Amino acid sequence: MPNCCQSEISYGSANAKGERRFFRATVSPILLTVLCLTTTCATNAQESPKTTKFIPRLISQSPAPPLTGVASSGNQISLNGRTLPGTWLQRPGKSGQVTTNISDGAFRQLIGVNFLNSSNSAKQPIQWFSSVTKPLVLATRLLGAYRYLDITNFAQTSGWQIQANGNTLVIATPKTQITNIVQSQEPPEASTPLQQSRILVDLDRPTPWQVAQGSAIAKPQILSSDPDTPTPKSTVPPNREWTITLDGIADPVLIERYTPQPPAPPTLLPNLLKQLLPTTPTEPIPLPPEPLIQKVEVVKNQTIISLSVPFGLSPQVTTVANPNRLIIDIRPDPLEERDITWAPGLRWRQHYVNLGPERFPMVWLEVNPRKFGLTLKPMWASTDGLAGTAPLIQTAQRYLAVAGINGGYFNRNNRLPLGAIRRDNQWLSGPILNRGAIAWNDSGQFYFGRLTLEETLITANDQRLPILFFNSGYVQSGIARYTTAWGSTYTPLTDNEIILVVEKDQITNQLPGGKVGTTAVPIPQDGYLLTLRANATSAASQLPIGSAVSISSTTTPADFSRYPHIIGAGPLLVQNRQIVLDAKGEKFSNAFIAEKAIRSGICTTTTGTLIITATHNRVGGYGPNLAEHAQLMQLMGCVDALNLDGGSSTSLYLGGQLLDRSPSTAARVHNGIGIFLQPR
Repeated sequence: MPNCCQSEISYGSANAKGERRFFRATVSPILLTVLCLTTTCATNAQESPKTTKFIPRLISQSPAPPLTGVASSGNQISLNGRTLPGTWLQRPGKSGQVTTNISDGAFRQLIGVNFLNSSNSAKQPIQWFSSVTKPLVLATRLLGAYRYLDITNFAQTSGWQIQANGNTLVIATPKTQITNIVQSQEPPEASTPLQQSRILVDLDRPTPWQVAQGSAIAKPQILSSDPDTPTPKSTVPPNREWTITLDGIADPVLIERYTPQPPAPPTLLPNLLKQLLPTTPTEPIPLPPEPLIQKVEVVKNQTIISLSVPFGLSPQVTTVANPNRLIIDIRPDPLEERDITWAPGLRWRQHYVNLGPERFPMVWLEVNPRKFGLTLKPMWASTDGLAGTAPLIQTAQRYLAVAGINGGYFNRNNRLPLGAIRRDNQWLSGPILNRGAIAWNDSGQFYFGRLTLEETLITANDQRLPILFFNSGYVQSGIARYTTAWGSTYTPLTDNEIILVVEKDQITNQLPGGKVGTTAVPIPQDGYLLTLRANATSAASQLPIGSAVSISSTTTPADFSRYPHIIGAGPLLVQNRQIVLDAKGEKFSNAFIAEKAIRSGICTTTTGTLIITATHNRVGGYGPNLAEHAQLMQLMGCVDALNLDGGSSTSLYLGGQLLDRSPSTAARVHNGIGIFLQPR
């Protein structure tokens, strides 16, 4: 990732890490958590400019005592000898029988079960080597941050052996043979893209399977024998690796059939060949298409099928019975439509949305914030200040959120926030550049607009100096303020800052900041630091040690001050059903405005429903630009809508999994918006 230099940031590309990441973005394991019924954030302090700011701390998670009615529980699953993260519990059933329940995220990811549409949150129909018309329906149960599926009968029917061993649920499935792997059509000509290819994997019995997206596959180069002739560069995006992993042993004939040959050295073009090929030095020389199936291998009783999938295509995996078969369709439109009521007031939906001739895959959650027990809160990666990033899955599980989406921008290099974060009436980080933001309260009311925080330092003789930035990684000339929400210390972000220590509303010290990043200055618990940068250092003479100071604080628009929770991102897309996109006015760069990239968004509808969305690459191309994103949100029925950080940051989380992408392709993010279920 290229560095974000401060000169770039000062001209409104504070989102530079986001827009540059879009070039890499395409379309996790479930991290370890304990079973818990309530969030553990200490967030009950009230905001006051004169009181100490603090960051809500998360209580360290440790194994909880057994829950009432639960025989055993844990956060690890041993599947055929491999220990994997995943929450589970066992409960006493009828006639002394113990029922086994696995979180639905773990069940989908580890077993390969397909969830079918459901309007009843208490029941989840599934398809797994079975008929879609007569699906098996599993009972569900909401506990803490997870929805659990009762798999007792499913496991018995499938011949599984299950036993709890402390924190680990041990599952052994019957041994499975993979009898055939065949591609249903020959590779197309080199001049045409690979379309609608199908791979059939025959099995002697149903078995768990997983699909994962890998990295881009480097294309072989064809070199010229003429040193004066430059090597032509391909204009076609590289293929991407995908792997299909099955718990079973492939027939040795299949392994031999798909064993790759040793790579050939780079090809030199002799003069005769150059004469035969009608190419110029600037024209790429067409290469033969790569085989779709790159390799089949058996590793630790699992068969791994490695695929090389052209850009714009992805695998869609389904299963059928009689015969038991895995069907892998390589498609330009692999997203399966889905409409699942996951919990009361929380609905998971996904399908293609048409915008003119383009089709965009959209995955979203609809949240009824007025439903009892559903709340929204900002969340961030670090447990000790604002510096830090983490996968959204990790952050959501640490906060015990049932769902969530990535939030505002940040600097990927120093991992500092570049926008507003406010939680429970406390500012954690201030807004920048009058960019779009969303505010809300715990009663399900929302407010969208372009936000500015105006803080003023007031001296005893009524001198008034503007404080331009609050706990922000956005660096400009002027005065910035840092509280203990930033962390225990502040390390200068620019050279030659002057740092004023304020304790109990009095300046108690003036310190030279020195070189950037060298000296950490403690932030007082009963005060804050004022950082004077560039031209603002001249104000130090007006603020001598011993001076009494106070701070006034307000927002523009003033309506933002009425809401305890705020996340800033931008640009603002829709207000009062009308597109109000003004990315230039919000100081986004031209490259960011025009870039076609994966996008995250948040909006409200006429019914007061909140929608959080992830929009990925259009069929046959890249994701939406900002104008298209605004139109898509309008088509979704949004009354007010905000663009969130996107590209590889885009992550839509539900119950232990990402809904919209392979976790390996999702970047670490600084902050997000969490959805929480309160215990009944």
